[in-house]
Amino acid sequence: MYNFIRYVSLNEGKTPKTLTQTKLPYAKDDLEPAISEDTIRYHYGKLYKGYVDRYNKGEGDPAFNEAGAYLHSIWFSQFRSPKTSQPRGHILDLINRHHDNFVDFKQAFKEEAMKLQGSNWIYLSKSGQIKTIKNHQKRTDIALLVDWWEHSWTLDYHSDKAKYLDNIWRIMDWDAINRRL
Repeated sequence: MYNFIRYVSLNEGKTPKTLTQTKLPYAKDDLEPAISEDTIRYHYGKLYKGYVDRYNKGEGDPAFNEAGAYLHSIWFSQFRSPKTSQPRGHILDLINRHHDNFVDFKQAFKEEAMKLQGSNWIYLSKSGQIKTIKNHQKRTDIALLVDWWEHSWTLDYHSDKAKYLDNIWRIMDWDAINRRL
């Protein structure tokens, strides 16, 4: 997670010469059963790594690859082993201020997510709004991010995106999200 924070602070508004893949702050099997080790190996080890490698080799669209790496650095840095926990601190204040409570927020988030077709990201902005990102685009207002691309859930959930989202809340590292705020 610190690599992500360092990446953002050093590269805000600049095009970096090279990218470095953020190291996982947990073991590849620590997120099970919410996200399997197989999904982490594929998503982190192949797809996310691919954006970094293509950017560094000058292959493909550099803006797309940089944004893909940027979003994945946020995505993978906001998790911890599954347990029952609730948001606290700044993120809870943000949720309560704009969505009344965590239960209402999760419902609103799910409703927006389930409307999405194709490859997207959905996130809670630092202003409290639920927003989407089509394909890959860098955004500086991300508080909490959910990868809504098919590769994020297909190995573990097949086509049950709702169940995928329900389980994501079990692995959110609210301290990491609070540091982002």
